[in-house]
Formats: sequence, C-alpha cells, structure tokens
Amino acid sequence: MSTKPSKPGAKSADSRIAENRKALFNYAIEERFEAGMVLQGWEVKALREGKVQLTDGYVVIREGELYLIGCQINPLNTASTHVSPDSVRTKKLLLHKEQIRRLVGKVEQKGHTLVPLNLHWKSGKVKCEIALGKGKAEHDKRDTIKDREGKREVERAMKQRAR
Repeated sequence: MSTKPSKPGAKSADSRIAENRKALFNYAIEERFEAGMVLQGWEVKALREGKVQLTDGYVVIREGELYLIGCQINPLNTASTHVSPDSVRTKKLLLHKEQIRRLVGKVEQKGHTLVPLNLHWKSGKVKCEIALGKGKAEHDKRDTIKDREGKREVERAMKQRAR
C-alpha cells in the first residue's frame, strides 16, 4: 500500500509513503524508532509518486551506523540522463549515537533484529520508522492468523446484525 500527500510538507491525515505489513506478522515488535534517511534527489521524486517497496527491507549496523538494505525505490521514467539510478541502493539511516549504541547491544542478543516498518513524510522530510523485533515462532504466527480471522468473523456478524 502506498499513498502520497499532495505536498510533502502538507498536513494530511496519512502521510505514509509505504508500509511493511509483513514485518508485523513475522516479528514481535519491542521498540520503535524514527530515523532520518540519506536520499538522492531522484529517490525523493520517486517516493512522492509512491514507487517504493519496503517488504524485503532490513536494517544492518556497520561501523556504528545504520543502513537500510533491500528497500526498492523504482526510478521515474523522467529521471535525469546524467544520473544512473540504482533501485536497490543501500540507504543510510540517521539516529542519535546513544540510540545506535543501545540498538547494537540489543541486536547482539539472540533472536533480535531491526526491521523497517514504514516510510513517511515529517516536516517535508522522509523518515523511516524502524523497530527492534524478535522473530516469531511458527505457532505464534498461527495464533496471529487465528486472532485475525476471529476478529473478521465478529465484524461480519456485527455487520449482518446491523442490517
């Protein structure tokens, strides 16, 4: 799902660019962080058009810095000829040093990982919400599916009753 606001700085109810729903299914989220992103001009233009896929993305820590890998931003057809766009380029994420140090300690624990949850606009800038998550076991995923189907059945019953 990708939506776009009329202008990047516009006050819209939903300023999300892309969402990683798969992450919420595969990981139990413990903490969330909002990180800035280092982007090139053509990437920002493509984000405004919603040409991004976040589902295969993940975050790694190299030499005390965070990087987003696997986030695919497809270039527009009108991209400049003097720029060679790379759709799966590794993007640097910006966080405070103390937050990064804390994340390094948590990620080194068994089973913890950093996953991108969504990309959104904030004050005209692109932000990436990342989360510290722990991988769910297969039975936890089944429980999630059961809960989801149960909620759907309740909604259907309420809808039928309202008619």
